[in-house]
Amino acid sequence: MSVRWGLTVDTADPPELARFWAGALRYAEPDPPAGYADWGAWLLAQGVPEQEWGDSAYLADPQGVGPSLSFLRVPEAKVVKNRLHLDLKVSGGRDVPQRERERRIRAEVARLTDAGARTLTEHAGPGGLDHVTMADPEGNEFCVV
Repeated sequence: MSVRWGLTVDTADPPELARFWAGALRYAEPDPPAGYADWGAWLLAQGVPEQEWGDSAYLADPQGVGPSLSFLRVPEAKVVKNRLHLDLKVSGGRDVPQRERERRIRAEVARLTDAGARTLTEHAGPGGLDHVTMADPEGNEFCVV
């Protein structure tokens, strides 16, 4: 049996970075536990001081397939390249005609740029664009493939 797992991202602003990744991945903040009108009510019931409410954020795949994402506030900024990154697989793979793959990649890059990401490098393959390395609003690298 496989192990359930999730990813945790260190960040200066958990709610803001969670908003970016919610849009990028089409994820959502899960509903609060049963019996609570919202997460604020749950946090109050758990005794979490209000000044700590923005110290973390949590996202889940609405379809329940992908891993969860947690965002935790840390004091230090990112200073080196990621050793692990996400690949956003939007092109459909190498069995899709190159022109269509490139169109899909460029459309996703434009959508993510509008959401606050920036392009770092475009990578060519044998027939044209293969993937684009981007950075999220805090500089974490990811690829659009």
